[in-house]
Amino acid sequence: MLIGYARVLTADQNPDHQIDALLRAGVDRDHIHVDTASGTKASRPKFDLVMQLLREGDTLKVTRLDRLSRSVLHLVTLGADLRERSIGLHVIEQDIDTATMEGRAMFGMLSVLAELQRELIVANTNDGLASARARGRVGGRRPRLTEDQAALAQRLYNEREKTVQQIADMFGAPRSTVYGHLDKTKTVPRQPKKSTITKPR
Repeated sequence: MLIGYARVLTADQNPDHQIDALLRAGVDRDHIHVDTASGTKASRPKFDLVMQLLREGDTLKVTRLDRLSRSVLHLVTLGADLRERSIGLHVIEQDIDTATMEGRAMFGMLSVLAELQRELIVANTNDGLASARARGRVGGRRPRLTEDQAALAQRLYNEREKTVQQIADMFGAPRSTVYGHLDKTKTVPRQPKKSTITKPR
């Protein structure tokens, strides 16, 4: 089965161009799903539905890679997930088809770029911190974690793999920044509350 996915940023934008391209690529109109959401948004209802509908042997069709996500890391993760499930991916306008050797090579290059991106982020962060320390500069605008970093921080904390201070050290951020990104509704208490013991009179 061919399943199409389209996305626009706002309700004012028109997805017809994407829908027409998906129809020309052989996708039935009933199998085209459209989201109105940012590419960096964690939850996209129609995208989540598409990922549930896809089965082994199906092909996911989009017009461009940025319709799936603006994050290289997410694209690489998505490509690996589809490959493990034996689901094809066809990016129409960029002529990427994972059913071909060239298409698989493209995702291989994305993996390399994603690794390079991670290394550059770490290097630039360390350089910036070293420069600030050398100038004795403290304070300033509170640093923010990326979406991927916030998700990793939550997982490491929930699974008790690292303390908040260890997570903060890993990202080169203050403890307050890490605390600010943790989802309080999902955060696992680190220690049980101490019970009050009444001394006998």
